[in-house]
Amino acid sequence: MDQTRKLKIFSFFSGCGILDLGFENADYDIELVNEFYKPFMEAYQYSRIQMGIRGPAFGFHNNDVNIFLKGKGKNQMKAMLKGAREDGSLVGFIGGPPCPDFSIAGKQKGKDGDNGKLTLSYFNLIIQHKPDFFLFENVKGLWKTARHRAFYDEMRALAQSKGYCISDRLVNSLEFGVPQERERIIMVGVKKALLKKEAYTNTSLLMDFPWMENMKYSLEEIKAVPWPDMDPFIEGSRTPCPEGVIKDLTVEYWFEKNDVEHHPDANRFFTPKAGLSKMLEFPEGDSNKKSYKRIHRWRYSPTVAYGNNEVHLHPYKARRLSVAESMSLQSLPKEFRLPPNMTLTDCFKTIGNGVPYLMANGVAKSMRKFIYESVK
Repeated sequence: MDQTRKLKIFSFFSGCGILDLGFENADYDIELVNEFYKPFMEAYQYSRIQMGIRGPAFGFHNNDVNIFLKGKGKNQMKAMLKGAREDGSLVGFIGGPPCPDFSIAGKQKGKDGDNGKLTLSYFNLIIQHKPDFFLFENVKGLWKTARHRAFYDEMRALAQSKGYCISDRLVNSLEFGVPQERERIIMVGVKKALLKKEAYTNTSLLMDFPWMENMKYSLEEIKAVPWPDMDPFIEGSRTPCPEGVIKDLTVEYWFEKNDVEHHPDANRFFTPKAGLSKMLEFPEGDSNKKSYKRIHRWRYSPTVAYGNNEVHLHPYKARRLSVAESMSLQSLPKEFRLPPNMTLTDCFKTIGNGVPYLMANGVAKSMRKFIYESVK
């Protein structure tokens, strides 16, 4: 494919735009942003202004994604897609519908839950409007839990039946250099009609997608590291990085890299009205309990998701993690920031809901490589 052709993105369920930022910094143009929850949309817009990134050509759409499946909304989407393609660009959809209904830690309502239904809506959007390529991401429960996997396989087969070649993988953010263990299922699809014959298997419509092209580490390599276990909590303590660990996968490396102590969001954290004494009881690295987890400075973090009464404590300060620290553990650039008037609850929710930045950027680069090499 001619590499002067642009790759444009219509983004759905965008949150504050961490997935989108990964694509933006892999030379895609974000042309449309759709997010239902207004505070997340405002955070998206604010972060782009702070980083000097242009807004989407077809605007910000603060509405239910189902609007684009019927009536005026459907016609509007068709017109925007036509406009985006006028210069010869390829247009892709990316999105991760809300996932509590498939999460192992959630209520397991699956495809029939209010959020679960949005996954079907997203695939209906793909089938109806036929983007040139797409990305779908969601929690590992959609892949690993038998009854949810049946629904996932149904969506996968639906996309293939409508002319898309597919590749999917359960990825771990650690593989991309993110200081956090987080598994996500990612499915990518490209129109069969666009691809060279050698880019896919004709019988199964599976693509030879370069998943590992932008991975930094293998899980085997990471798990073989002699990571520290637990150390006594000593407020304000300093300890050297142990020998043999992968430093750029550690919490402390990212705290320093993003200069979290001087970040605009440095002092934004929940202060408990009670329970401070309880916080002091947990050793550094004691992260196996359901509720309070004190992360270790010289280890990677558990999944950055603070719902279901899960509280992540600072490794050497007597408090919870700050907004700035949580964003660093999502591997976000230090220039990324959230609106000063955004509630703490919404700050941590939008951070925790996001795809880790380096994972998003790595997959985006792999997709770009595949499209330029495999499209006719």
